Amino acid sequence: METFVGVGASLPEEQLRFLAQIGVDSVAAVPEPATKDKGFYSFETLLSARTRIESFGLKYFNLRLLPWTWTYKWMLGLPGRDEQIENYVTTIRNAAAAGIPLLTYNMHVLRFYRTSRNAPGRGGSMATSFDFDLVRNAPLMSGGQGIDMDLVPASHRKPVTDQQMWANLEYFLKAATPVAEEVGVRLALHPDDPPIPQIAGVARIMRSPEAFRKLLEIVPSKSSGVAFCQGCFTEMGADIPAEIRYFGGKGKIFFVDFRNVIGKPDKFREAFPDEGQADMVAAMKAYKDVGFKGPMTPDHVVHTHGDTDWGHRYWAYAIGHIKGLAAAVGA
Repeated sequence: METFVGVGASLPEEQLRFLAQIGVDSVAAVPEPATKDKGFYSFETLLSARTRIESFGLKYFNLRLLPWTWTYKWMLGLPGRDEQIENYVTTIRNAAAAGIPLLTYNMHVLRFYRTSRNAPGRGGSMATSFDFDLVRNAPLMSGGQGIDMDLVPASHRKPVTDQQMWANLEYFLKAATPVAEEVGVRLALHPDDPPIPQIAGVARIMRSPEAFRKLLEIVPSKSSGVAFCQGCFTEMGADIPAEIRYFGGKGKIFFVDFRNVIGKPDKFREAFPDEGQADMVAAMKAYKDVGFKGPMTPDHVVHTHGDTDWGHRYWAYAIGHIKGLAAAVGA
């Protein structure tokens, strides 16, 4: 089973060298935009990132989540969305030219949303967590990591419905998917995290397995697929092995976030892979059954005592867990 880990925007040597040493195969990276990268990644920026990554014996597998300022207009259906989509298409073409096979995107404009980053975990570890009660009355379009909703024009600062978000997603897919298929790049949609109906007045549509079934019908294409985040699907209450067999049987799982959680959509925390509520052995067996070979990532770090900020101790543990399970079931 192939494994990958996300690395910092500057592609730090410490991270790349360590990941190569523990047997990681590839990385996901969103490189720091160069001066010339105005709303899209240039071929030169992506090629430079690829050659740096490859110098450590790794592959550049996934351009994961472009900068928020490059995507929020089309996600929300704002004025200027056509320009942002045109720029996204340029990034797709440049990624193909640079030999990067996958782009990940999402539809939760508030991005990775957590209410705590130091929730107590096993043995005094610290994890991210979410409690909807704490944000139930959040002001309209507030919160989220690394975003500035003040950029949304006053005329458009109003609640956004499921119907509007689905229309925005369809508008994007109809423009981007044919280009991705033409140049041989795949687009993987990540679930909303957390997968709840709305936060701060903004609908979060990718919150159920049924939503991903609908996604695949909007613009059917070999280039359109699923970022199968087990943490999110577990939060949804989904039958993880059954969903792996459904999407994996169709060849629509483009990569896996092999992570675990404790809780429900409105209240949960990250967990070590062997302590969460998902049966990770059953999941790995399901991947084997559908012939999925990877890549997989542990994704979110659970911080252990004395770990680095980027969590090298956790990565070593979690990557070993993936490799051990894969070997045990013959995946």
